[in-house]
Amino acid sequence: MPSSEPSSGPATPAAGASATRRRRSRRNGAATTSASGGAPITGDSPGDGHGRDSGEAPGGRRGRDGGDTPKVGTRRAMLRTILVLGSLTALGPLTIDMYLPAFPAISDDLRATESLVQLTLTGTLLGVGLGQLIIGPLSDRLGRRRPLVAAVIVHVVSSVLCALAPNIATLGAFRVLQGMAAAAGAVVSMAVVRDMYTGLPAVRLLSRLMLVTGVAPILAPSLGGQILRFTDWRGVFWVLALIGLLLVVVVVFGLRETLPPQRRRQGGIREVVRAYGPVIRDRMFVGLMCTGGLMMASLFSYIAGSSFVFQGVYGLSEQEYGVMFGINAVGLIVATQINPRLVRRYGPHWVLGTAVLVAATACLVLLAMAITDAGGFVGVVIPLFVMLSMLGFTMPNVPVLALAKHGAAAGTAASLLGAMNFGVAAVVAPLVGAFDTSSAVPMAAVMSATTVIAVVAVYAIVRPHRVDRHSSGGL
Repeated sequence: MPSSEPSSGPATPAAGASATRRRRSRRNGAATTSASGGAPITGDSPGDGHGRDSGEAPGGRRGRDGGDTPKVGTRRAMLRTILVLGSLTALGPLTIDMYLPAFPAISDDLRATESLVQLTLTGTLLGVGLGQLIIGPLSDRLGRRRPLVAAVIVHVVSSVLCALAPNIATLGAFRVLQGMAAAAGAVVSMAVVRDMYTGLPAVRLLSRLMLVTGVAPILAPSLGGQILRFTDWRGVFWVLALIGLLLVVVVVFGLRETLPPQRRRQGGIREVVRAYGPVIRDRMFVGLMCTGGLMMASLFSYIAGSSFVFQGVYGLSEQEYGVMFGINAVGLIVATQINPRLVRRYGPHWVLGTAVLVAATACLVLLAMAITDAGGFVGVVIPLFVMLSMLGFTMPNVPVLALAKHGAAAGTAASLLGAMNFGVAAVVAPLVGAFDTSSAVPMAAVMSATTVIAVVAVYAIVRPHRVDRHSSGGL
């Protein structure tokens, strides 16, 4: 006698296929999943900081928790996020490097030695590193927007004070403050990305942001030089103040809160400091932090020494020197665009390990060419181009891997990454100018040392051959 109950399985292959399509449709309606394999990001869940993100993004709708529930699945939302976070990320490099062409004018106007003027740059780098250590944990506790807006306002005020500085000591003090405030753009931007995305979408967005981080220090001196055609060195700081005012408007109207109250860290200063503990105890995070700092130090060694090398040693004019900067920036730009495709195929850990190894090899070739002068100008330019191109692969993948397991403390983790980047750069970059500047050897030697140590950090501490897909942010 036949049963009156419906069958538990599909009666026909066609019915099975239809049921499968309905299940897929329901899943697609409940969550936005990256077509390239990224982790799903729900539209309602605030996330728990363990890889299940809220997907909150600028331009989203107001959620029940008082935060903003994003529309992360649209191309328009992604583009808006890139523009907002990219402009914030550029604040630090512009603050650090835009006044470099004005060094001689500052020295003459304030009657200071060149070494004292260079110390204002070191102070700025230290300020950026210290500022990230402060702003990152605060953004985990207070949300992303409030610390960011406050820091950018401080940047505006400090820029004005720099423009009015009567002597080199005052300028140096205000540059430290300016650097601390400028740090907010980079650290909060990385935390916002971690709030919204994991997996390949995070790689794509961070590749765009790291493009800004890598290219802005290279192009900022050229921008500063153009400003000096119309004004004196104080005008550079007035322009930085104007940029800060524009960014306040961008943050207020273009960036919504991505960290709802229930995901914020509670407690006072002791809890803020304690948040660093689990992050620092993560062996892979420490290795990635060291790798990022050493690669950034190599970049700033190039920035600090290239003017002596190209203009002093090889006789390039200021305009030709600017062209060289632009050519080297092209390699970095192309690499950041290729990076997401390589990450999708091989994973961020393998891309990072290979890029660091190639960068170290290029720097060693550069050192050999500088010592022997075998290749002349071309022998210096080609390895530099290769090394700077590799930064387009290392700079996005370091934060992707480092923040993958620290979603609940993204601001704290991002602050440590940024502090190491600029802290190591502040210590290492002046070494280039401390030695003989009549050849490319000092620059090549410092760059070789930093990249070789970075290789050791990657393969001895991070161990890319042991990193699985889960540790790679869902890739």
